[in-house]
Amino acid sequence: MKYAYGQIGDPYRYGGRGPRSWDCSGLAGGSWRKAGVKLPRTTTQIYRAVRYKVSWKGAVAGDLLFFYSGKSHMGIYVGKGYMIHAPSSGKRVKRVKLNRYYKRNFSGAVRPGY
Repeated sequence: MKYAYGQIGDPYRYGGRGPRSWDCSGLAGGSWRKAGVKLPRTTTQIYRAVRYKVSWKGAVAGDLLFFYSGKSHMGIYVGKGYMIHAPSSGKRVKRVKLNRYYKRNFSGAVRPGY
């Protein structure tokens, strides 16, 4: 997801859909839109709409990872144990290692475009 890498450092903004500020679902939607796939707006809508579900271990680059019981946060898996996400207010889009914290809070993943 080359497009997502290009957004690293952009500020988080609630409801942000780019191109200069993002929230987590806006970043995922914007990245997949560049690849020709239209996604719904919110994390829960995206999870419900994308039929191809994947496991934590089955994730490949481009898959969307969801966290917390209400699937209230998401990131774009970029491979080798990393994801790019728009974390929260006051922070910036970044690439992070998927550590134990993320694994413990993982609540599902989808593969758009299938």
